[in-house]
Amino acid sequence: MGPELRSWREPHRLVLIGVAVAIIAFAAINMRWDWLPRYSGRLVEGVGTTLWLLFLTSVLGFLLAVPLGLAQAAGPVWLAAPARAFCTVIRGTPLLLQLWLLYYGLGSLFAEYPEIRDSWAWPYLRSAWPYGVLALTLSFAGYEGEVMRGAFAGVPKGELEAGRAYGMSPWTSFRRIWLPRAIHRALPTLAGETVLQLKATPLVATITVVDVYAIISRVRQDTYLTYEPLLLLALIYMILTGILVVAFRWLEAKVPVKG
Repeated sequence: MGPELRSWREPHRLVLIGVAVAIIAFAAINMRWDWLPRYSGRLVEGVGTTLWLLFLTSVLGFLLAVPLGLAQAAGPVWLAAPARAFCTVIRGTPLLLQLWLLYYGLGSLFAEYPEIRDSWAWPYLRSAWPYGVLALTLSFAGYEGEVMRGAFAGVPKGELEAGRAYGMSPWTSFRRIWLPRAIHRALPTLAGETVLQLKATPLVATITVVDVYAIISRVRQDTYLTYEPLLLLALIYMILTGILVVAFRWLEAKVPVKG
């Protein structure tokens, strides 16, 4: 019997599993779920929107976090200082405030200029989802940029010197040694940040983006139910979180993180 299987058979884990099964059984038998078939299609669309937001903003945020971390770890002062300031501001202010500043501040500012309202970009700029994507992307980049700073700084200099000794150019050394090793070191933290990003996506519902949280809120308004929709929402996020955790653990097993 493998260690992972033995860990699931430990008494405290079995108790927790039993409690979870009992709660699910009680909810299924004693609560109202007759509304679920009517909203199932919209719930699927809401989950799709949530996953789309998570994937897009995590990828874009990570692509922005790499230069932010590199600038802080090895860049000149004129690059390191703005990168450090950006990460400090993003990490020091609530995501909801950033989202509202972009949507209600920047979005309303665009509306005051006829040149923008008459341009091809106005149908996008008057929509809510670009501001939600931008806010989530910048938030992810701010947190992960600090992680990448530590990851870049933690790569042993001897490995980079070995690359130069083999005649690698600075770009080749960065692409083949420094960046992969930094990503290896940041991978466990990246998993946690991605889970936190998933939990941050419901905030876009405050600017009318229709994700799964917005659908559940509509269900509560239509049915006057409180516990059933919220319990379903919690279950959905727990399932998505579990999928993310398993996926990152699989990735870590395929790409071992070296010290």
